Amino acid sequence: MNKLFAAVMGVALSLGIEAAHAADTLMLDRNAAIQFATLPDGARFPEGITANPATGDIFAATFDFGPNANKLVRFSNNGQLTAIKDFGGTPILGLDFDAARSMVYILNFGASKLQRIPANFNATTPVENVADFPSIGAPASRSVSNPDGSSDTIMFGSNRFPAPNAMTLSRNGNLYVSDSFQGAIYRIDNVATCTKPCAVSLVTQDPLLATAGFPPFGANGIALNSDESALFIANTGDSRILKMDLATKSISVFAESIHGADGIAFDGSGRLWVAANQADQVVALNEKGRVIARLGEFQGIRGDGAPNGLLFPASPVIVGAWMYVTNLALPLTGSPAEWEADVKRWTISRIKVPNR
Repeated sequence: MNKLFAAVMGVALSLGIEAAHAADTLMLDRNAAIQFATLPDGARFPEGITANPATGDIFAATFDFGPNANKLVRFSNNGQLTAIKDFGGTPILGLDFDAARSMVYILNFGASKLQRIPANFNATTPVENVADFPSIGAPASRSVSNPDGSSDTIMFGSNRFPAPNAMTLSRNGNLYVSDSFQGAIYRIDNVATCTKPCAVSLVTQDPLLATAGFPPFGANGIALNSDESALFIANTGDSRILKMDLATKSISVFAESIHGADGIAFDGSGRLWVAANQADQVVALNEKGRVIARLGEFQGIRGDGAPNGLLFPASPVIVGAWMYVTNLALPLTGSPAEWEADVKRWTISRIKVPNR
């Protein structure tokens, strides 16, 4: 009887271990990214993205530095171009959507401003200035420990250019914004109704939010968890995801080695999706910060000059069962070895969000 009991318990324990391992199995689908939309002629380097969940419209912003180069574009839910708004020579980064008021919020990187425009904009719709981001300088230095017990000090110089990059709206109407160069997180309270120019409050400036790495952007994509107790922050140059406790403002490292962690978004299951721009993938993290999915890859340049799959994916947005991702495809180094140097058409991909 004791032997039978031990055998049954052994089988049960084995099944339990196998189930636990199965729950942590890495999902891998290199062909997950399919082309959703192509930017119009004259528009390149799509970076920021957001969506109108009521209509399925997708909005993308370009991060270009040529004269009269930057655009805010709108696509219908089937990928058809429906509107273009010209932003001239000022590159734009993060986008977010206010569903209650049907407004698109825009982080104008070139002008260091928060702006907004109605979702049904056309080429002549005026852009509204909401807030200006301050010049506060670089954060303090950061000490990094070495395996031999010594340490190195990273100093971030004297960069004072406000670099608003990504944003996220809280349920109570406050807007959080990351600053990639000054290593900061800002908050604009009641952003829809505040008196313009709206006050910009510094939530924190921290050495962990800056970088000396590559690509040279620190605090980037941000997202609130489901109960809005914590803000998750991508540090692109450090290939990290950080977690900030909003009550204490303390920052900790949530995940390492997410190569070029850029835009981020939570899905309905609590997984945090990260655009890994230097890995040409999107990855999902569980509540422990463990990578549990890797989707998409770069599969060459198509005959029309568009990337096949993901190339320098910058920002994701989730609408229903789909995740839409901008293919920034930006040649950062100027080297002909970069595949981005061969891109002639810029695209948005979409990926089916896997069930648990």
